[in-house]
Amino acid sequence: MNRLFVAYKPAWIGSNRFLSQLKRKYSEKKAGFSGTLDPFAKGVLIIGLGTHTKLFRFLDKTPKTYRATLWLGAHSDSLDIELVDKIEDTKPLSLESVHEALKNIEGTLTYEPPIFSAKKIDGQRAYDLARAGKEVILNKITSTIYATKFISYCHPFITFEATVSEGTYIRSLGRILANTLGIKDGSLTALERLYEGQFFYENEKALDIKRYLNIPQNFYLGDLTNIFFGKPLHVKDFQIRENGTYWIDNNDTITIVSFSENQVKYELNKVEVC
Repeated sequence: MNRLFVAYKPAWIGSNRFLSQLKRKYSEKKAGFSGTLDPFAKGVLIIGLGTHTKLFRFLDKTPKTYRATLWLGAHSDSLDIELVDKIEDTKPLSLESVHEALKNIEGTLTYEPPIFSAKKIDGQRAYDLARAGKEVILNKITSTIYATKFISYCHPFITFEATVSEGTYIRSLGRILANTLGIKDGSLTALERLYEGQFFYENEKALDIKRYLNIPQNFYLGDLTNIFFGKPLHVKDFQIRENGTYWIDNNDTITIVSFSENQVKYELNKVEVC
């Protein structure tokens, strides 16, 4: 089965375990997902079955939108509710200050990712090292916070939405928001991914991949049987000839090619549309 769709991962299950459930549901051995969600998080997870697992790098997956609830004063090494070990009382805030703090974290941020993250250090995942009690030092990263939206404030909990660039750690963003409000600690009690670019949950409906690609369409002007049989192609036979990566419409399938130094390379060929 070749299929691209959006699933909704429940909270408190790992992304890989959830994928195993989907494999059984669709009786498909070859499956993958894009954009790991933390176990405590829920929401949109892009799923590919069969050959569609190769499409992820060509999909329009940004920006991403999340809804999160921040617990002010709660300390957790994982920056979420899983490892809360200390809670400090904090004074109630004015709604004006919360709104202002949310606006202040918009823009470009450079920060340290959580030590409980999937980033690798000498081939090992940071979260494995952290759970083993080993020191974890991660390089700072830069993210863009395109927009924030205030949802509610019931002290000491702030619920907000954030639309962000790919690779942004919302757990770290929660801590930054707490610090912006003058509070040392803050941990997320809930996290939901609402959108990944154009992708949102629609009851696992099969998606037409032509609508979700982040690369431009090109047109092959030669004999289409060359593409059908995977024969060598020449840049001069395409409408657009600049270096880059393009998709070609074959009606029921697409082909993805890249141009470099007047050479044409098949990235993917004859991928079913749905």
